[in-house]
Parts: sequence; structure tokens; C-alpha cells
Amino acid sequence: MKLLCKDVLFFCSCVCMLFALTACSSTYYGAMEKVGVHKRDILVDRVEDGRDSQQQAQKQFQSALQQFDSVVKLEETDLKKAYDKLNKEYEKSKKAADDVSIRIGKIESVANALFKEWKSELKQYESKELRRSSEEQLENTKTRYNEMLATMKAAEQTMEPVLKIFHDNVLFLKHNLNAQAIGSLQSEFTNLEGQIGELIQSMNVAIESSNKFIADLK
Repeated sequence: MKLLCKDVLFFCSCVCMLFALTACSSTYYGAMEKVGVHKRDILVDRVEDGRDSQQQAQKQFQSALQQFDSVVKLEETDLKKAYDKLNKEYEKSKKAADDVSIRIGKIESVANALFKEWKSELKQYESKELRRSSEEQLENTKTRYNEMLATMKAAEQTMEPVLKIFHDNVLFLKHNLNAQAIGSLQSEFTNLEGQIGELIQSMNVAIESSNKFIADLK
């Protein structure tokens, strides 16, 4: 019974948080519209931010790969320093990946609000022809948006396996600060290099799709 009560309380708290977040978003969008900044403008800004965060993530993962490469190629080195450098790159990469996910969430939030408002406003048309034209425009915009979002999420998903490989090897180096650890990491480098290559390629597709969507909206 106690467990059930805890579950109910947890569920209620989650629902309250959801309503609070929704209310905050609505208040924010309403305040911005009063100063002439509409959801469409916010969407463009957030897509641009999402694109920029993916570009930063690309650079960070490439930097991490270069650091990984420099460590595994060293025959004699201060292993503690090698671990610290590699771990630092891992933490930066994880932060960059988290930032991409946060940006995508913000894009989805404003896009959903924009499309909901657009759809509700279709009822205000007196002209059937204009309403039909606006409805078609809405569907076309949603299609382009969904295509762009799919590429962004596909790129986002490629980061997780790279981070897992990276984390495993950083952890292994931490637990085995010796020459044998460096030697065993060499076999992992090729795998990591391939994964990051795929990640960068996927992000290039997402960035290109973002640029096209931004250009269409502008």
C-alpha cells in the first residue's frame, strides 16, 4: 500500500511539473508576441541554435578522437596525464551531446506550439479558399519540419554509441594505468574512429536539413 501511495504521489508530481512547464512556455510565448517576436521567429532562432550546437558537437568529437589517437600512439608517457586529457575530452563530448539534445527539445516545444496555434486559427477564416490555402501551407511546413527533425534526431542518436565506447576506454585506462592499457586501447581506436566518422556524416545531413528549413521559413 505504501509503495502504491508513493507511485501515485510520483505520478501526480510529474503531472504537476508537466502542467507547470506547459504554462511557463505559454506565458513565455505570449510575452514574446507582445513585443513582436512570434513563435515562427522563435522557431527559426532555436533551429539555428540546434544547428550550431551540432556543429560544436562535431568539432568536439573530432577533438576527442585526435586526443584519443595521440594517447594510443605514445610508447612512453605519463599515463596519469594521458588519462586526465582523455577524460576531459570525454566530459566535453558528453556535454556537447547533452546540449544537442536540449536544443532539439526546445525546437520541438516551440514548433508544437506554433502548429497548434496555426491549426486553431484556421477556423477564423471566412474565405474557404484562403483557409484551404493556409491549411496546405501548414501541412507543407509540418512535412519539411518533420523531415528536418528526423535528421537532427538521427544525428543525435549516433552520439550515444560513440560516448559509450569512449567512456569504456576512459574507464579502462583509469583502472589500468600501465603500458598494457595503452596497448589494448589501440584496437579500440579503429572502432571509435569509424563511429565518429558516421556521427559527423549524420550531423552534416542534419545541419544541411536545418539550413534548408531556416531558409524556407525566412
